[in-house]
Amino acid sequence: MINIAVCGANGKMGQEVIKAVRTADDMTLVARIDINNGQFATIKDAKDSVDIDILVDFTQPQAIYENALYCLNNNINMVIGTTGLSDSQIDELKKLSETTNTGCLIAPNFSTGAVLMMKFAQMAAKYFNNAEIIELHHNQKKDAPSGTAVKTAAMMAEVNDNLASGNCAETETIEGARGANSYNNIHIHSVRMPGFMASQEVVFGSNGQTLKIRHDSTDRECYMPGVLLAIRYVSEHKSFVYGLDNIL
Repeated sequence: MINIAVCGANGKMGQEVIKAVRTADDMTLVARIDINNGQFATIKDAKDSVDIDILVDFTQPQAIYENALYCLNNNINMVIGTTGLSDSQIDELKKLSETTNTGCLIAPNFSTGAVLMMKFAQMAAKYFNNAEIIELHHNQKKDAPSGTAVKTAAMMAEVNDNLASGNCAETETIEGARGANSYNNIHIHSVRMPGFMASQEVVFGSNGQTLKIRHDSTDRECYMPGVLLAIRYVSEHKSFVYGLDNIL
């Protein structure tokens, strides 16, 4: 059995992970970690009390980096679903994972449909020289742009070095009107509004045509097969992985 601790256990994603782990035949939940009425308040408290094979983190952007540093420095394998890590922080965690021989899988999105959307966008980026990303989430999401949008843009940039080809010189009369200019001139627009859970649309254009690739999540249950897949992968591979697409 794989001993699982869930950090952020009382959050919406944490509660879904707990339900999924409890229904898995090869896993057992050993710790519910949450600063708000958790079984344990901190990862250290849990580590001192129970044996943890893998910690699944769905906490907050401001907490995840320190959580990851503690786990990797204490040989606790991790599956990270919390977004908000910078590129430099991800690089540091990769180095630490390799140095300590501790498994760490970071996934901006655990939905297989979303991962396919990202892969399809990367494929399309080879054939279009203009693209922008619109991501839409509920108004309680604290980081922007979403980790999924950042990962999508990075994947697209791997195959195309300029995705704003031919655009005229622009002047924003209201700052931010064109969104964030990310990798290789891919503009990302973040919408935060009640009524949405998680959606993303990648828009491609060329003379005479547009292509839109969109994914919508309507229930957090859709992430759970990916979370369980990640847990099983990390239990067998003490390596660093960024993106669920790398293990599908």
